[in-house]
Amino acid sequence: MGIVLYALDGCPYCVNVHDALSEAGVDYETHWVEPLHSDRDEVKRVSGQRAVPVLVDEDHGVTMNESENIIEYVDRTLAR
Repeated sequence: MGIVLYALDGCPYCVNVHDALSEAGVDYETHWVEPLHSDRDEVKRVSGQRAVPVLVDEDHGVTMNESENIIEYVDRTLAR
């Protein structure tokens, strides 16, 4: 799958990104992360930091964080 979202259950910023992806009709996979920042090694490996949400668009070679930036990217680049 080309789009992966790293998210934390209960995170309002992650919910906003989920909603934007769904509304845009984007197929994506969610990787749920651990609540403790120190346990988020996979997020650190792909993005260089441990905060979520993080979107990885493998098809376009894009990895980004910050929900507002991700939502703008979804609207501009991925929306069908």
